[in-house]
Amino acid sequence: MATTTLRELNGLDQTPATLADATLILVDYQNTYTTGVMELTGWAPALDSAAELLGRARQAGTKIIHVINDGGEGTPYDIKAEIGQIHPRVAPVDGEPVVVKTAAPNAFIGTDLDKHIDAAGNKNVIVIGFMTNMCVLFTVEGAFLRGNAPTVVADACATRPVASTVAELSAVQIHHGALATITDLYGVVVPTGALVS
Repeated sequence: MATTTLRELNGLDQTPATLADATLILVDYQNTYTTGVMELTGWAPALDSAAELLGRARQAGTKIIHVINDGGEGTPYDIKAEIGQIHPRVAPVDGEPVVVKTAAPNAFIGTDLDKHIDAAGNKNVIVIGFMTNMCVLFTVEGAFLRGNAPTVVADACATRPVASTVAELSAVQIHHGALATITDLYGVVVPTGALVS
């Protein structure tokens, strides 16, 4: 089994970001992922981890940015309805910007996320959210490609099982596959928020 990552081959830093030197980005912690057709496997413990990390980030004075997906009226991502709103455990407070995306899982596409990150002045970003294999993965890729250094907290992310034409994959398999993709090139993955100092 291959153990050398593309990060290692390219000499990229393997040091996780800290709350003192990074911007925290919370991606799509919306109510839709806690119930109904889009309910994720393991969303509750992931939300616990996210809330704990968010609380510590606020105490540390970390710049915090929330991202939310607006799918429009009648969808599971209708941000004007309760189903599409950010879960109250990690809801923004005054001074924390909310970036609204409408099309792509990459939160940089068609939004001003880049401007908020640049204004914070940190190269390092800590990315957590729902779903691991979609908006977390693609936002991390987007951050990496624009020159940021992402860190992902694994236990603050979650996803759901998906069946493709070639295999049925559990949520755990998809979650770990997405984290492996990030680990291979796009960022540093830490197992738990307790490892983010």
